[in-house]
Amino acid sequence: MGILIVFVVLFFVCWSLIKGFPAQAVLLFSGILMLMFASLMGFDFLEGITNDDNKISIVKVISIVSNQFSKSLGGVGLMIMSIGGFVAYSDHIGASNELVRRTLGGIKTLKLSPSLTCVAILPLMQLIFVCIPSAAGCACLFMVSVFPVLVGLGVSRASAVSVITGSTAFGMGPASAITASASSIANLPIVDYFIQYQIPAVVPLMLLMAISYYFVNRYFDRKDNLVSKNISNYETQELQVVPGYFALIPIIPIIILVSVYLLNEYMEINILLNTTMAMLISWIIALFAYYTKNKSISLLMESTKVFWTGMSNIFVTVVTLVITAGVFAKGLISLGFIQAMIDGVQYLGLGSSLVLIIFTLLVFLSSMLMGSGNAAFFSFGPLIPDIATKFGVSSINMILPMNLAASLGRTVSPISGVVLATSSIADVPVAEIVKRNFIPIFIALIIMLTMQILFL
Repeated sequence: MGILIVFVVLFFVCWSLIKGFPAQAVLLFSGILMLMFASLMGFDFLEGITNDDNKISIVKVISIVSNQFSKSLGGVGLMIMSIGGFVAYSDHIGASNELVRRTLGGIKTLKLSPSLTCVAILPLMQLIFVCIPSAAGCACLFMVSVFPVLVGLGVSRASAVSVITGSTAFGMGPASAITASASSIANLPIVDYFIQYQIPAVVPLMLLMAISYYFVNRYFDRKDNLVSKNISNYETQELQVVPGYFALIPIIPIIILVSVYLLNEYMEINILLNTTMAMLISWIIALFAYYTKNKSISLLMESTKVFWTGMSNIFVTVVTLVITAGVFAKGLISLGFIQAMIDGVQYLGLGSSLVLIIFTLLVFLSSMLMGSGNAAFFSFGPLIPDIATKFGVSSINMILPMNLAASLGRTVSPISGVVLATSSIADVPVAEIVKRNFIPIFIALIIMLTMQILFL
């Protein structure tokens, strides 16, 4: 009976998301509904409290929701909000624009064909995305700075915008919300997760994807007989002039975290520094840099509002997803859905490899459906520790491909913010971007799964 209820609820969730209902509300109400059914059916789903009757206990359900708020806000939620505040402040003072300008300043000097130039900068844009981890925000920044240059070199608009969206295909790095959640679920320090797992997995995938983009875009350009418009047809944003050293500001958190990691790992120095602390230290440095530029206490004090606004914005868009997805996961567990799935897989004699494939594809398809990698990953990520334990594998081996699949799926979603924003700016149909992205993204997904299964 519990499994039947789960399938009905999952159908409702899919229908609601297709209709465009907010993911947070859908996940929250669905999770509460499943928890209430679990209580009605007498399931003991609340840790530390005995279910001594068969009546619906609103107190029990509200306790789970309340605990999820406390757990998320006090841990990964605060970390994600500090990331959002720092990213917003870096963008406000012009540091993000300066990073892109300095990093890609020599693009015109590359002695390559337009098509090769287009894919050659893909890994470079991915590197910048690690420092500026907002997919839509970073892609729009590239549309202002990189897109006109590529078009001016002779790259078709469709090819340029597909590669720009492709540069956000891997959600990784200490400043990424998905990374923060994944490392928390895997019970690993975020820098360990980034250096030891994400980088080794993403580097070969990024190179393969760049090669795929070269052939795919060349094929479609020839098929559609596309001719690039002149760069003068595009408006370029007036960027504020800032000192060159501002380009270092967005990467300060990564420098701090990696430096501390290396000191602790190889110098046997025990420095206790988490991501939230690194973001706050980096913000203080950014405040000092902003003051040296403007020499105005009033402007400095006024600019601090941007950090708090950035924290509140990321709470509304991302942290609420973490909280409501946690409630949704509790609902699935309470009705025995995960245990039934595990029992079924074990009964059929299927191993952990198939479970890995199922959950990775589930996150990938959910990301395409929702248009949000965060929503997809946060919905299923919390389920992994229990599943991994049942199959005797490490949580990290299942979390990593799901982490990457979430951002890969977003890149081929026709309703994702990054695809809609870039297609609008470039005046390229959404379907054209998705069509060009699908083959490179699908290749990356298959290779990633193959690599992970071999090391499972």
